[in-house]
Amino acid sequence: MNTGTTQAEGFVFAPPYELPSWPFVAPPELEARAPIVRHPIVIVGAGPAGLTLACDLARRGVRALLLDEDDTVGVRGASSRGICYAQKTLEIFARLGIYERVAGKGITWSFGRTFSGEQEVYQFNLKTDSVSEQPPFINLQQFYVEWFLVDRILELGLTDLRWKNRATRVTPLADGARIDVETPAGNYTIEADHLVDATGAHSPIREQLGLDAHPSRSTDRWCISDVRFKKPLPTERWTWVDAAFNEGRAVWQHLMGDGVWRIDYQMPEDCDTAHISKPEVAGARLREQLGPGVEFEFVWIGPYGYRDHLLDHFRHGRILFIGDSAHVVSPFGARGGNSGIQDAANLGWKLALIAQGRAADALLDSYDAERRPAAVENLRVSSRSARFLAPRSPAERRLRRAVLALASKHAFARALVNTGRMSVANDYPATAQLPGGARSVQNLQLRHADGTPTTLMALLGNDSCCLGLWFAPDAARAQAALDATAALPLRLVAIGGTSGLPTLLPDEALARQLGDPAPGSLCMVRPDAYRAAMIDTPTAASITTALQTLLAQDWKTNTR
Repeated sequence: MNTGTTQAEGFVFAPPYELPSWPFVAPPELEARAPIVRHPIVIVGAGPAGLTLACDLARRGVRALLLDEDDTVGVRGASSRGICYAQKTLEIFARLGIYERVAGKGITWSFGRTFSGEQEVYQFNLKTDSVSEQPPFINLQQFYVEWFLVDRILELGLTDLRWKNRATRVTPLADGARIDVETPAGNYTIEADHLVDATGAHSPIREQLGLDAHPSRSTDRWCISDVRFKKPLPTERWTWVDAAFNEGRAVWQHLMGDGVWRIDYQMPEDCDTAHISKPEVAGARLREQLGPGVEFEFVWIGPYGYRDHLLDHFRHGRILFIGDSAHVVSPFGARGGNSGIQDAANLGWKLALIAQGRAADALLDSYDAERRPAAVENLRVSSRSARFLAPRSPAERRLRRAVLALASKHAFARALVNTGRMSVANDYPATAQLPGGARSVQNLQLRHADGTPTTLMALLGNDSCCLGLWFAPDAARAQAALDATAALPLRLVAIGGTSGLPTLLPDEALARQLGDPAPGSLCMVRPDAYRAAMIDTPTAASITTALQTLLAQDWKTNTR
């Protein structure tokens, strides 16, 4: 709650968050007797996942229709919501063209401390293993990220972004979906070759189709306080496992954009959400934590609760589910919003290739085969964190007490203190398109043969081409492969040598990221920066076969 006043119950309130809005424009389908229009791709929901997908498609030159029932970003009157954006997500933002705005507005961090009571029991530095151009994490209020994505989508100009257009009914079709839409100026119906549900945790589309998301039985309750302090605190992630100032429950403390601190207090499941959000109650918690003399002003106070859930399948014919409509996990480790954005990045290049007639529709099977196991892993990891922070049995409580006691004295036990394993890019299991599985490649800084700097994301570009990194190739084989794959979605680049291909200087960090390939081998990197295949003895035929497998495509028939 934000009263919009400067004083309430003796506490000072800053001006409320100001969210942008965009005008409703009557769509052409509202014209009398207009025929039902079919769109190649329709996205419902302009949250982080839906906006990322629309922006990703636009960067690849593909049009999409995006429907949202509101005319703004974030949630009116709500808080910062998601705030922690992980390195893989930041690399996606770099390719989409919003990273500089996110970095300029947000708070970059890599160091965190964990406390039990007043004693520090664990600390970490996420920058240790990073070779990416992007940092491990940036904290920024979610509505800013959505705002920047909308600005970028409008700048690219390929997305039909329709505000105040609410999808009221979805009817699956053999070759797509039919969508009934309600607007302030009337209702209309459209069809889509592919429909993507990005409407969030309470997806009306999922409910309408009768899909069971298997929600957990219990609700985890928190109270968020967005606060500005007169005296700044350390720019680190601080976590209390069992804070005495919060009745022995967990607390998170983060700095975000605009000098606003986000402090999350864990609450009892049966708490009165209206009571815990009162300024005098939230203020008492804050002064208990930081002392009676601390000077601060509230920006926002409000309750937060979640139940995790997971769909059995993320693809249902021509309807696909991304983000919270497909999966909800606990917020510990920032695996929720980041996972939804990475869903969109996984799906975007596949939909683009299909829309352009360069891949078969079967490629979409790989979206479910890759992103659902990622969600399962995120749910497993975050659920373990939730059980550590809120033990539900005597055995779990004994285990936590033992870990915290050992951690204060022994280094081996500090890694067992589980307040949320921070979000990382998920590995993908072996599938028909990925016989050897896949691992994300960081956005390394590289150099062309003439010394000109570049990055992996720049090499991948935005045309949905895979990148074939060929280590010191033979010139004759390289030319034969270049000729044979000229019309295919593949960009060949040499690492060292004099093959005649565009060439990069050898780089140890890149070689490690790709698994230390032998000279002469070729590593294929997908448009979403995942290592997809390693070919020990590349030829025109073996490269074409590997690409055909990856894209579920038969280049001989190429039916689309």
